[in-house]
Amino acid sequence: MSDANEADTLHLVDVLDRSNSSRDFWADRGYHDRPRERWLHLIGWRPSIQRKGQAGKPIGERDKARNKRLASPRAGVEYVFASLARMGGKAVRSIGLARAESGLTLKSAVYNLKRMSSLLEMA
Repeated sequence: MSDANEADTLHLVDVLDRSNSSRDFWADRGYHDRPRERWLHLIGWRPSIQRKGQAGKPIGERDKARNKRLASPRAGVEYVFASLARMGGKAVRSIGLARAESGLTLKSAVYNLKRMSSLLEMA
């Protein structure tokens, strides 16, 4: 967790789990830049990062098709974030990083409990 005024991309090194058996790295357009992709390749990851257009130059059809292909598996993960957004989003009104982290942890626990109850109903 970091301050709101810091970009998530600044903390990429901190969130990579090198003990993870999967070496796939999935990310949205915000993480796209050539040096970052080369670095991920060098340290053994397989980046699946969506492309973004440059200023005044939209992405081509090939990159649009690639983005669509990469978006499909990510949709299941995005569902979790949409559920959290319906519960008030990632914004937590508190002072201090520790309190904000506690608030997001509680929201995540509530989501997990709701998900578990829906799964138990199906069984």
